[in-house]
Amino acid sequence: MLMKFKLNPHVQMLAACTIAATAMMVSSPAAAAYPDKPIRMIVGFSAGGTTDVVARIVGKEMGDALGQPVVVENRPGAGSNIAAGAVARANPDGYTLYMMAVTNTINQTLYKNLDFNIVDDFSPVALAVRVPNVLVVNPNVPVKSVKELVDYAKSNPGKLNFASSGSGTSIHMAGELFKQLADIDVTHIPYKGSSPATTDLIGGQVDYMFDNMPSSWPHVEAGKLRALAVTTADRSKTAPDLPTMQESGFPEFDVSSWFGVIAPKGTPDEVIEKLNKAMRDALAKPDVQSRLEDLGAVPADTTPAQFGDFIKSEVDSWAKVVTASGATVD
Repeated sequence: MLMKFKLNPHVQMLAACTIAATAMMVSSPAAAAYPDKPIRMIVGFSAGGTTDVVARIVGKEMGDALGQPVVVENRPGAGSNIAAGAVARANPDGYTLYMMAVTNTINQTLYKNLDFNIVDDFSPVALAVRVPNVLVVNPNVPVKSVKELVDYAKSNPGKLNFASSGSGTSIHMAGELFKQLADIDVTHIPYKGSSPATTDLIGGQVDYMFDNMPSSWPHVEAGKLRALAVTTADRSKTAPDLPTMQESGFPEFDVSSWFGVIAPKGTPDEVIEKLNKAMRDALAKPDVQSRLEDLGAVPADTTPAQFGDFIKSEVDSWAKVVTASGATVD
């Protein structure tokens, strides 16, 4: 014979709360203990480049804050898509991160057959830094301002050419944006990297280019290149007297190389918050800011939501430029 018991309502409520609390503890023990082993930060470019350097500076400080090392792993190839795809398919446990760059937001439109979506398949952690680009010309080009460059190009249609570090790169897309906004007839000359492009620019084989400030500025200081403007909305601390593209007559021009950390979609919110705090605390340190500013980088301070909105806006903005340029790599 079965006997039935009716529990006191207060006892029932206590039992329900206990069960719920136990379920929460059981459901996310990893998040509570995170991290308890080393974290990998995947970089889609070779060691020594700006993406890699930023990843190592930020990763070291994050590791110190989290109590576990953040190990940078380079997986170059396919414009960084190999690395991004690998992270998109990784276990969303917070132990595999990706140092993304502006390139990834361009690739979303540039590549027609990606097996991942940079917005839908990742959880944003935080923007790390922005790096201004600079518009530089060979000193033999008879211009000393952006306006003079535009006027010269319009007076000599089809004569000028601009270099880039490769088709579809952020440097190429900055050149295409300028071409569209200025309505000038110029020719794009792609190179396999910024270094050979800069070499030919100094040699006079090409006329101008948009380049990351850290790589071009030493040549400007040496008189081998002439700088006309920086591409960000604000002037650079590296060259405070150099006007911006917006100040030079292009109010819509706000372009930079930038780098930030993302994780596979589905990474627990608690883990994302821990990573975000570690990044923001690291980027707030004066010595870290000094090291990054030596690279020409401007440290950022964003929430995951703010960085997510920024990524979406970059994808949308670059989609228009890529589509208008007709660039594709598929």
